[in-house]
Order: sequence, then structure tokens, then C-alpha cells
Amino acid sequence: MKKNMLSVLILALLIVNVALTSIMMFTMMGTNKKTAKLIDGISTALSLEITDPAMEGAEAEAEVAMEDIKVYQIPDQLTIGLAKGADGKAHYCVVSISLSLNTKDPDYEKYNATLGDNVDMIKDKIFQVVGSHTIEEAESNTDGLREEILEAIQQMYGSKFVYNIVFRDIMFS
Repeated sequence: MKKNMLSVLILALLIVNVALTSIMMFTMMGTNKKTAKLIDGISTALSLEITDPAMEGAEAEAEVAMEDIKVYQIPDQLTIGLAKGADGKAHYCVVSISLSLNTKDPDYEKYNATLGDNVDMIKDKIFQVVGSHTIEEAESNTDGLREEILEAIQQMYGSKFVYNIVFRDIMFS
């Protein structure tokens, strides 16, 4: 009789174990799904995912073949006064900039001939963008500066024939 009671007790514990394991599995699956969704969102925001459907069109638009690129160098080295930072001192940015032009863009022919005449307006946009940042912001985010300058020039022309900005030299003091 002892063996029989022991077998019944083991069977009861086994059933309780299976029940608790299944409850734990079902409660953890919901949490795992939420965690996976959160990680997917973070990796997409950080552009860690290889194929992001939202970025596929932007990458195709940004890629220009080497034979379709013309580089226009802003002739002067620009010395730009930066906004005062936490230290209250005057800081400067010395930069040389080149514009990458897409020769296959429909507006290229229209604006390329007058690009040299408009260099002062382009410099003004560069001064406005760079001068609005403190030295800390500018040093830590030069890619952001390039994007802001590019956006300002594209808005000025109303076209995306200028598709990239290159800092040939950049120094902060």
C-alpha cells in the first residue's frame, strides 16, 4: 500500500508540475512577444536591421553612380562664429566645404551654370546653420551639421540636385 500511495503522490506532483509549467509558459510568451517587438523597434530606430522597408526608398534615392557626380568646391575656407556655449566664450569653426552634385537630376542643367554666381547665398546658408550651434553640439555631431546644411541648400534651390555635403577640412577652436 505504501508503494501505491507513493506512486499516487508522485503522479499528483507530476500533474501539478505540468500545470505550473504550462501556466508559466503562457504568461512568458506574451512578455517575450512584447520584448521582441521592442527590440525590433529599437534596432530599426538605430538602423541596425539590414532590411528596413521604410529605408529602402531613401537609400535608392541617395545612391548616385560615380560617373553621375560632379563636385563643386566652395572656393574659400570659411571661418564661422559659433553660438556661445556653457563656458560663455566665443568659439569658431574653420571649414572647407564641397557640394556633391547629381548630374542626372533634372534641375542640374538649370542650376549648374549659376552655381558660382550663387556661392555667396550658399555660404550664407552655411553660416546660418553652423553658427546656430555651440562648439559642443558641432563637434559631437558633424554628420548632423552636414544634413542641416544639405537641407538648407536644397530648400534654397527647391531641388535635390545637390545631394551631399563634404567637409574637406573642419576645425573647432
